[in-house]
Amino acid sequence: MKILLADDHQMIRQGLVMLIKQSYPFAEIAEANNADELDDLMRKEKFEVVISDLFMPGKPVIEVVKHAREAGNKVPIIILSMSLPERNAVRLIRAGANGYLNKDSAPDELINAIEFVLKGKKYITQDIASLLADAYLGDNNKLPHESLSDREFEVFQLLAQGKIPTQIAEALSLSINTVSTYKTRIMEKMNLNGFADIIKYAVSHDLV
Repeated sequence: MKILLADDHQMIRQGLVMLIKQSYPFAEIAEANNADELDDLMRKEKFEVVISDLFMPGKPVIEVVKHAREAGNKVPIIILSMSLPERNAVRLIRAGANGYLNKDSAPDELINAIEFVLKGKKYITQDIASLLADAYLGDNNKLPHESLSDREFEVFQLLAQGKIPTQIAEALSLSINTVSTYKTRIMEKMNLNGFADIIKYAVSHDLV
């Protein structure tokens, strides 16, 4: 079995490799240390499963997931995050992710998730299932960032990482004018006044 593991922290990758090898000793594990490498490897090679950190340098991971699905790549993708429950999970599942887990989960939960997605199933915790239900049924208690479109949210995340418009335009293959338009919409929808407000909001809501 060929597995792609993406995380920008080498120690975490090493720990995950050891964990996976306990259950799949003959698995071939490729590694990526940022979202751009993840995207590149998924385009060039075939894997049985992809396990990726949510927040890494480079383009937003949700963008990588979307690109894969739009290109017809059906490889199961499991996303790992430091905090749960997260509304990010709703966007990621909708984008095509097959599982969403907290990095602090018990080791056997990741193995269970791998087994689930290899069978064509989605691995979703009860908390995430509840968030998905709220999203589909209509939740009136939405947070400001939940009013953003997927593309606006991607631009928001990159702004929160300190990226300037030219970097964002390059990462998302957009024009600078389009990025500026998205930035203006984000500020209006979220009632924010500048970069400092964006970063403060993102940090306080575990969005970076």
